[in-house]
Amino acid sequence: MIVKVTEQTEQLVQPILTEMELQLVDVEFEKEGKSWFLRVFIDKPGGVDIEECGRVSEKLSERLDETDPVTVPYYLEVSSPGAERPLKNPEDFANHIGHNIFVKLYEPISGAKSFEGILTDFDQEIVGIEVKDKARTKKVQIPYNKIAKARLAVTFN
Repeated sequence: MIVKVTEQTEQLVQPILTEMELQLVDVEFEKEGKSWFLRVFIDKPGGVDIEECGRVSEKLSERLDETDPVTVPYYLEVSSPGAERPLKNPEDFANHIGHNIFVKLYEPISGAKSFEGILTDFDQEIVGIEVKDKARTKKVQIPYNKIAKARLAVTFN
C-alpha cells in the first residue's frame, strides 16, 4: 500500500509542480502512532516559501480527493525538505557539487559505511567526496549504485 500511495501521489503532484516551476524532492507515506501522514517535499533554487507549499497542498488535496488513492484517514503535509534535503537521484548529485553531503552505503568502502564531506564530482557512476581524515583531506570514490541514502549535511564553522 505504501509504495502504491507514494507512486500515485508523485504522478498527481508532478503536473502541479511543473506548472509552478517547482521540483519534487520526495514523497513519504508513513504511520506515526495511530495516524498516517502523506508528506510531499518540494523545492526550487533559492528555496520554497510557505505560500507555495500552501498552494501545492490545496491543488494536490483536490486531486487526491478525485482519485482517492489513500484508503485510510491521513494528514497531508507539503513542505520544504529543509537544510539537510535528501539527494534522491543523479540530477540531485549533479546539482549539488561543491556542497557538504552525508552518504550511507550498502556495503563498506575502505572499512567505512558512511562518509561526510564535500561533493567534488559526479559522473553518473562514481561520486567523488573530499573527506577529512584526522588532520588531512582525502578523496573517496564511491560507486553510485552502492549508496543507500544521501543528503546535504549542514556544517557549523
